[in-house]
Amino acid sequence: MNEILIQLVELQALDLEIDQIDSAIKLEQNGLDERISALAAREELIGSLEEQITSQQAESRTLEAEMADKMDHVRERQSKMMQVQTGREQTALLKEIEDAKKSAKDNEEKIVVLMESIETQTVQIKEEKNLLKGEKELVGEETEKVRKKIESINKGKKTKDNARGRKAKDVKPNMLKKYDTLRQRRNGIAVVNVLDGVCQGCFMSIPPQKYNMLLKGEQMFDCPICQRLMYHMPVILEETE
Repeated sequence: MNEILIQLVELQALDLEIDQIDSAIKLEQNGLDERISALAAREELIGSLEEQITSQQAESRTLEAEMADKMDHVRERQSKMMQVQTGREQTALLKEIEDAKKSAKDNEEKIVVLMESIETQTVQIKEEKNLLKGEKELVGEETEKVRKKIESINKGKKTKDNARGRKAKDVKPNMLKKYDTLRQRRNGIAVVNVLDGVCQGCFMSIPPQKYNMLLKGEQMFDCPICQRLMYHMPVILEETE
């Protein structure tokens, strides 16, 4: 195989190991981030419920004040009933009294609904706070575990990064640039094997003439479909007894 391709194949093997390490770190961190996001969502829910309770309490006080005013109006109209002299005036006062009583009763019913809602939400807040407390303790423990695990993983990554740096120095700058660009554009795979005339990167057939030239191992070729650098290394099958 072409010496440059050998260097790139070895470099890619290291890069893929580093990719796996990065994925492992990301997986650990994402799991922790999800737990932290869940805590934030629960805190936000508690805050929202508390705001609703405050708003409902204010609305209840307003309704109570209105109801008191309406009952005062009822008593004032009832007192005036003693002073009216005509049936028409009496009928008008009676209507005012009934309307005020009805309005006061409506307010009372609204207050009852608000009080029931406040009671339900107060119980929910208590439950949510208890859950939040327990989850915070668990997340605190999980954070320390993840920190230690990532720290351990990073130690292994440092060794691979150093090896990668040494290996990259052996590759010509222009080829390294091309390799890095292909890795970015082709999901981390810049150099691919070709088996039976089929590129193992895009799984498309390459022209027979180019495949025959590739088998000689003297020249470097790009896949005409995915533009990855190609090499040929036959698969060695293990003999079975």
